[in-house]
Amino acid sequence: IGDELHHSGWNACSSCHGDPSTSRRFLILPSLLSGRVYVVDTVKDPRAPALHKVVQAEDIAEKTGLGFPHTSHCLATGDIMISCLGDKEGNAAGNGFLLLDSEFNVKGRWEKPGHSPLFGYDFWYQPRHKTMISSSWGAPAAFRTGFDLQHVQDGLYGRHLHVYDWPGGELKQTLDLGSTGLLPLEVRFLHDPSKDTGYVGCALTSNMVRFFKTADGSWSHEVAISIKPLKVRNWMLPEMPGLITDFVISLDDRYLYLVNWLHGDIRQYNIEDPAKPVLAGQVFVGGLLQKGSDVVYVTDNDTEEQYAVPQVKGHRLRGGPQMIQLSLDGKRV
Repeated sequence: IGDELHHSGWNACSSCHGDPSTSRRFLILPSLLSGRVYVVDTVKDPRAPALHKVVQAEDIAEKTGLGFPHTSHCLATGDIMISCLGDKEGNAAGNGFLLLDSEFNVKGRWEKPGHSPLFGYDFWYQPRHKTMISSSWGAPAAFRTGFDLQHVQDGLYGRHLHVYDWPGGELKQTLDLGSTGLLPLEVRFLHDPSKDTGYVGCALTSNMVRFFKTADGSWSHEVAISIKPLKVRNWMLPEMPGLITDFVISLDDRYLYLVNWLHGDIRQYNIEDPAKPVLAGQVFVGGLLQKGSDVVYVTDNDTEEQYAVPQVKGHRLRGGPQMIQLSLDGKRV
């Protein structure tokens, strides 16, 4: 009770490619609110995954000062790196990156002292460009009590990308995404390791922002996809953002898939030209605007409309699309 398992990771991934001593055995479960990290053995009995170890919040806080663990990635060194969104009291200024060793002991912090961003969330790295980029959600003291739009205006939520030297841990650059980039969440580089471009989904403003390296070696950004808010009735606000919470890029870097959690649709974009995504497909699978809901959207002609959401094997789809994955062959999402 009180853990809130928000994201998950593995002890070994593509970072360990070519290392026969590693295997994808342990599931890493950071608990956003309690601060614990659970390690689950999925190999000993695949039909009954078993708790292998619990990294206690007190141990993490004592050795690193960190709390509120979120995104977990395995590293080529065998270590586990976890973004933490604040200190143990929930202050955003205390956030950083936790390192666990291959035995899941607290090793320390990844970033250099004094190189912590104000807000944290997701992160990913592109080693051939010696770069790691992290995103910014909000202060745990704000989000753990539930989302309040006033907290955005009060500066308790982020709008920045943080560019680090990889693997050195030195904060090199901060990109201010401005009013078009509020609450940047998931970060994805293109899979091609030679490419110096990627995207971040900005939830509140529902924009996909592309980041890229410039001729002088610094990083820049631009809005690549913009999901317009819809005029609505019978909701908490007069306009409803799509609220992009997740996206994924196909392994061949041809397509980007994103979800609009509130509107209820999944979109497919062709990104063969990364700067100019083209909408290639769209399907509604839930959300607040489906037929039968109290909430309606208002068209330019002032008519009220709702989206048709198909049933699956006779069952109504509930909720909205929030986190997504793509099969390795790109055929199932």
